[in-house]
Amino acid sequence: MTLTQIALFALAVGLAIGVALSLLVAWAYRARARVVEETSTIVPDGVTDVLGSMDDAACVVDTSGLVLAASNAAARFGIEVGATLDNTELRQLVRGVRNSGGTATESLRITRGGLSLDPRLVSARASVISPRMSLLIIRDVTEQERLDQMRRDFVANTSHELKTPVGAVTLLAEAIESAADDPAQVRVFAARISAEASRLGQLTGRIMSLSRLQADDGLSEVRPVSIDEVVASSIEAHVVQADSAGVDLARGGDRGVWVRGDAQILIEAIGNLIANAIVYSPKGSRVGVGVRADGGVVEIAVSDQGIGIAEADRERIFERFYRADEARSRRTGGTGLGLSIVKHATQRHGGEVLLWSRPGRGSTFTVRLPLIDPPLAEASKKGKKNKKKRERKAAKNSSAPRIRNGENA
Repeated sequence: MTLTQIALFALAVGLAIGVALSLLVAWAYRARARVVEETSTIVPDGVTDVLGSMDDAACVVDTSGLVLAASNAAARFGIEVGATLDNTELRQLVRGVRNSGGTATESLRITRGGLSLDPRLVSARASVISPRMSLLIIRDVTEQERLDQMRRDFVANTSHELKTPVGAVTLLAEAIESAADDPAQVRVFAARISAEASRLGQLTGRIMSLSRLQADDGLSEVRPVSIDEVVASSIEAHVVQADSAGVDLARGGDRGVWVRGDAQILIEAIGNLIANAIVYSPKGSRVGVGVRADGGVVEIAVSDQGIGIAEADRERIFERFYRADEARSRRTGGTGLGLSIVKHATQRHGGEVLLWSRPGRGSTFTVRLPLIDPPLAEASKKGKKNKKKRERKAAKNSSAPRIRNGENA
């Protein structure tokens, strides 16, 4: 073998060794990077930024259940960075996806903020983002479940309530047919049919009112509304009912108070409170409607001296079709929707309704609404009226004799 051949052979061997060493070094670096990745608990910046912008509760946990990063909403479920994920069901969900290497979603009922009295229905989704880290997203669907249940209850209750008058009308119609030869009985049955039809119409109207209040499009006619007109119209609509029940209606409080909203809806809401107060008041008692403006809020209070509401019923009194006194409501033709309409009408106007009651002493329902300044025309009219009062007072003072040093001046 010549010297040239030996040199070429040595060069080839050296090149092969160099390539092998380079590959070995690259493999070592890759293996080291893979080991670092598998054992690292550093959350990537992109994941942290996404968590910071999420409205749902979300967190990144390691294999031991330690929370490495979390969204702001995660605190509502007691999930904090540096703490261990303490909910057993959530930990089992994360452990399951880590073993399978996929993604899983479960509906769970867990406590929020560590309070056992506040269980929340959540949709929890876990997925693996690295060998040592998993992403857990918790979406609170309690309100959605509640609304769905309310919708189902509303349909069921409405169907049940409508069946009663419809069934009564059907039976009475058959009774009229069988008593066609007895005019007196026909008149009795006809009067009962008219009463059931009136009840059916009232129930249907209130269902439609409640549906409009719960619609997403809000109030249709929003304008400045005079509370004086609302109270006056509500009282006027129930004068006959009060006279028949032997109940006195009284109005007091501030005048010239204005709110923004739908006048007809407010009249119906206050009217429902007055109607309920009359129904549950004994003969010879008084129902009062008072208005007070204070601190940017208008309070319209309807008080009665009736039987009051038991404490057990106060939490449910605003529910649809709920009746604290079932027998009395049936006897007076109540629909069980009046107070629910009051609640939703008040909420639509940005207010709230409060209840004070004591069995045997009566009840007071207070509607609180945001106060607004009177419209310019009303303010101008009020200013002119006050000016005339001041002028009459000044004229009266100027015409009166003035006393100086004990003598007429």
